[in-house]
Amino acid sequence: MGPTPRRWITGTKLAAVIVLTASVLVAPSAIATTSVAITAQHGSGTESTVRIHEIQGTTRLSPLTGQQVTDVPGIVTAVRAFGSARGFWFQDPNPDSDPRTSEGLFVFTSRETPAVQPGDSVLVTGTVAEFRPVRSGEDPELSSNQTVTELTDARWTVVSSGNELPAAAVLGPESVPDAMAPDAGGENIEPLTLEPRRHALDFWESLEGMRVRVFDARVVGRTDRFNGLWITTKPQQNPTPRGGTVYLSYDRPNTGRLKVESLIPFDQHPFPRADVGDALRGTTEGPLDYTRFGGYVLRASVLGEHVSGGLARERTRAQCPWELAVATYNVENLSARDGQEKFDRLAGGVVENLARPDVVTLEEIQDNSGPASDGVVTADKTLQRFVDAIVAKGGPRYQWRQIDPVDKQDGGQPGGNIRQVFLFNPSRISFVDRPGGDATTPVQVRREHAQAALSVSPGRIDPENSAWQDSRKPLVGEFVFLGRKVFVVANHFSSKGGDQPMHGRFQPPDRVTEVQRVQQAKLVRGFVDQLTETDPWATVLVAGDLNDYVFSPTLHELLNGGVLRSPLAELPGAEQYTFVFEGNSQVLDHVLVSRNVRRAEVDVVHLNAEFHDQASDHDPQVVRLWSAAARSRPVGTAPGLAG
Repeated sequence: MGPTPRRWITGTKLAAVIVLTASVLVAPSAIATTSVAITAQHGSGTESTVRIHEIQGTTRLSPLTGQQVTDVPGIVTAVRAFGSARGFWFQDPNPDSDPRTSEGLFVFTSRETPAVQPGDSVLVTGTVAEFRPVRSGEDPELSSNQTVTELTDARWTVVSSGNELPAAAVLGPESVPDAMAPDAGGENIEPLTLEPRRHALDFWESLEGMRVRVFDARVVGRTDRFNGLWITTKPQQNPTPRGGTVYLSYDRPNTGRLKVESLIPFDQHPFPRADVGDALRGTTEGPLDYTRFGGYVLRASVLGEHVSGGLARERTRAQCPWELAVATYNVENLSARDGQEKFDRLAGGVVENLARPDVVTLEEIQDNSGPASDGVVTADKTLQRFVDAIVAKGGPRYQWRQIDPVDKQDGGQPGGNIRQVFLFNPSRISFVDRPGGDATTPVQVRREHAQAALSVSPGRIDPENSAWQDSRKPLVGEFVFLGRKVFVVANHFSSKGGDQPMHGRFQPPDRVTEVQRVQQAKLVRGFVDQLTETDPWATVLVAGDLNDYVFSPTLHELLNGGVLRSPLAELPGAEQYTFVFEGNSQVLDHVLVSRNVRRAEVDVVHLNAEFHDQASDHDPQVVRLWSAAARSRPVGTAPGLAG
């Protein structure tokens, strides 16, 4: 079987005297050091024996990259015997005293399973390489991911077997620094000398390839479809009431998060199907690696016992007769081609968990043919199945309003033509239909009977503006509730795909996609300004997947000027999340209300994001607006739902 194509970062041949100072690292604390000088002739054709900590060096890049090393000693600690990147980790049982230098290393054997076992004492000869894990088609030289130091083209001798494994580095609550990474002004941190006591990424890098161990680890990111989950090594770091770790600001990235994957064959030990708040009781240990899917990862050769935390899916209360309940729900690429189970679960969420809201703004409704790139843009079959499923669950027969997009112009899964949709309960609220709205016609604000009105309803906000390139255009609808006019803007801003990762080599990471979302926010806020300037008492809601945080420039732009406010931002910080990404519980979905709405109660209904068996990757939320019947009056004569 031929080798799997694999690209490495090349290095410069060096002639150097390497001074060793290292330690077995159990926490970021100093241990007494000794120094030994070893001369290595690199690039002269003379091979030399070196130790693992020499190969790893004091930065992220090996000083010996591209060089052959001979008879490097160590004990095999773990074997990867599956996939196209097989190999083994080995570790020096006699570490030096420098906390910057790792004592572990991966030996890459491509698709060949190496004939070694944990506990084997080996001497390994091979070429030092820096492998950068990238997505298919991505240029390693341009990728934001860090590299993994490894040996390639390797051969080895087993000196003895059954040896005791080198001590694992125990990860406790104080092990990982709170600061994420050195500030390199957005530049590459790989050449920088590691400071493992100051920066989390440096700490993890100083353990690359080494055995690490964590006890009674709490799960903060559910098991995904690739059999990975996230734990925290810092259980008191920004915990949520439901067992997660909440992401509250760019400078508080929750450094204790660590991904866990298994080296144990699943037929011997099935990977746990874990939810947030569960635990891996006892010991979880294995070599520390780095992956393009989340950064540093513990490749577990020992998995703790999966213990359920008993996390329950939430249910909100039903609205009172005088309350208007508006929900937003990203249903993750729902199309008529999906199985009935997905429709039923999403419908159950609307009926049972969201308690039959009056209006639901849906995001990621696909056309009738789903991801097939066939020119179909209509979504009536998708929506009819969803509405029918809601009725079957005991809910009302919702009506819908939407606008078919231009084919392949709104981003999302290729061929799917995702769009926003209004569902509304006609027994509770009426939709004001104004004809003429289509994919390219911009909606305008008019004044009718001393109130704001839309030129078309439903309509789209400035749909041909470049801010909406390859992104969903906002959908605006005009409603009447208890004789009062209500405007709802359904949004799905451009995604974060393309931003540099928190765990990457460029620090601080560049959030390049933020620019487009800020432009989108300006357009939406400008439209809301037109509504409220035309009618200062207009009741306006801006809802949907804004793909950004409460503390982001996007939300700052939307809230700028004080016309809109965020009920969600008024919740305790630990409750502000609708999505879980890489173990961070974070907000992407919002319902903003116009400032004149004085009573707005928000409830984020956690039924998806924290669970391994989710119907969507987003949690919905509902906002209930209070309207006093005693103050009611016909449309055009009183301050809407101001309360």
